[in-house]
Amino acid sequence: MVRSRIRSVAAVGLACTLLAGCAAQRAYQEGNALVAREEVGAGLAKYREAVAADPGNPLYRAAYLRARDGATVRLIDGAERDLAAGRAEEARSAFARVLEIDPANERGRAGMRQLEADARHSALIEAATLDVEKKDYEAARQKLSAILTERPLHERARVMLNDVNEAAAVPTSEATLSAAFRKPISLEFRDAPLRQVFEIIARHSGLNFVFDKDVRSDQRTSIFLKNSTVEAAVHFLLVTNQLERQVMDGNTILVYPNVAVKLKEYQEMTVKTFYLANAEAKTIANTFKTILKSRDVVIDEKLNLVILRDSPEAIKLATQLVALQDVPEPEVMLDVEVLEIKRSRLMDLGLAWPQSLGFTPLIAAQGAPITINELRGLNSDSIGVTGIGATLNANKTDTDSNTLANPRIRVRNKEKAKVVIGDRVPNITTTVSTGVGGFASQSITYVDVGLTLNVEPTIYLNNEVGIRISLEVSNLIDSMTTNDGSVAYRIGTRSAQTMLQLKDGENQVLAGLISSEDRTSGSKVPGVGSLPVLGRLFGSTRDSNDKTEIVLSITPHLVRTIQRPPAGASEFGAGTEASFRRRPDTALRLPAVAPVPGTRALPPPAQPANSQPTAPPLGQPATAPGVPPPVTGIPLSQPIGTTPPAATPQVTPIPAPVATPIPNQ
Repeated sequence: MVRSRIRSVAAVGLACTLLAGCAAQRAYQEGNALVAREEVGAGLAKYREAVAADPGNPLYRAAYLRARDGATVRLIDGAERDLAAGRAEEARSAFARVLEIDPANERGRAGMRQLEADARHSALIEAATLDVEKKDYEAARQKLSAILTERPLHERARVMLNDVNEAAAVPTSEATLSAAFRKPISLEFRDAPLRQVFEIIARHSGLNFVFDKDVRSDQRTSIFLKNSTVEAAVHFLLVTNQLERQVMDGNTILVYPNVAVKLKEYQEMTVKTFYLANAEAKTIANTFKTILKSRDVVIDEKLNLVILRDSPEAIKLATQLVALQDVPEPEVMLDVEVLEIKRSRLMDLGLAWPQSLGFTPLIAAQGAPITINELRGLNSDSIGVTGIGATLNANKTDTDSNTLANPRIRVRNKEKAKVVIGDRVPNITTTVSTGVGGFASQSITYVDVGLTLNVEPTIYLNNEVGIRISLEVSNLIDSMTTNDGSVAYRIGTRSAQTMLQLKDGENQVLAGLISSEDRTSGSKVPGVGSLPVLGRLFGSTRDSNDKTEIVLSITPHLVRTIQRPPAGASEFGAGTEASFRRRPDTALRLPAVAPVPGTRALPPPAQPANSQPTAPPLGQPATAPGVPPPVTGIPLSQPIGTTPPAATPQVTPIPAPVATPIPNQ
């Protein structure tokens, strides 16, 4: 009764196994057909059915992973394009589809978080814009700082914060001078006294010029400027006469010789602290010393900050350099899958005959030892035979096994990462010292046996990733004990090293690390055991076939890429070798008109609103509609250094004809 019940249970189990295998195969084939027709969702569902029906089959799982990763990469690429184009709803739908296929997909989760952050940041930007309109700069600064804390590279918030800081900043002396510097002016002097040229500029711009005692009073200069600005005129006068300037207050400029002693005496210095988020303080300090030639640089490695003391122009350049270098390191997520498929086939078939016979005298019934006299009477009744027996072998064994490792490694650019999956085998080594009274010492070293993966990615500007891969798979074959008692192991190793370059989300499969071992052993009766067919009746043969293959699949996913800076941030003026002061704005201004000596121009008469502008006289340039023509002169009797009348703010003086320098007053 019990046996029949056991047979029934075994039959039911066997039937269930066969049905599950057939269902898994059918689901796998249907999944292949659906994926081929681009019905990825239904194909993935069929693959999941196949894996659930036969969890130990590596073929089903590999097909499911390939289809899942291919679908998610395509959806994420489309979602990122929609996100860059401002189509938030389409991007949200694509990211939701990715998470439906693979709930643990990191890029899909990051995309949903980015959409939520974009919506929140847009609301903060609008609120900050309203605060700026109400002149509430502090509230706007707090909202923009909150955005930049979450996303330091948010371009709109960064630009808006700079505008808010400039609007809320206390005007400096340089900023106060900018209005006077922007006034248009034309100058024509040939071999005229330098101070007299500055006096004419002061008369027009309202600026005060103070001269150091070492500026020579008899120094003469020549300058010819048409349709320029006061700032350009002052700059070119200083450069061509080896002079330098220092702003004293809102309308006073000190002029002194451009020599080392005077620079140390007059040039103001600024101290600024740069708090670094990503770059190392040593790297930034080395940049300051190399490009800016700065000597007063302090590094605080604990707080990762750099303190710089230099001229205001050098500080501005240092700020731009830090913005270029203090950027986050690019990172990549490496999705690695290592699959080890091992197949073992064993067949043991034949008849094992006895290889030897043993003849032994039978021991007496009382158990006493056999004597020589008893050996004389040995016969077939008193001699025992051992070793008689034959074994029939009919055995076939099939074994399929696989080891699956699927690590996800996040690595910074040009950094090494290592994954070890396996065991550490102790290896004992004995060392015997030489000489009289030598002693033996033992040391234990550990050897990694299993899977060792080394990767080193390099991220390029075109969103491609170069990966240096080193894969080693080792296994313990056997161990041996030496004469001195040390234990040594024999380890089999398969390794591969390569360098490949993949696009973001591109999959690469590396295979071919195959280990195949065929063994045949047998025990036969000499002669008849070698016959083709009958030999199986006179011997036993054991055939074994072991085959192992290593498959490596790697897919890079960029987490953070290298961003090219704007052209204006990557290339900018840096002054000259002697000074970091940049050249002033040289944009064209309204054209100046040659004055009539000894006259003062008056404002043009008002015209009716519906009248058309009249053409200028022959030889005079035209002016833009709605802009009065420039006033052409100032009488020489006006005191030097005074401001022109308020009714003529756009004065563009030409002190004298080229051939006639202005006389000293």
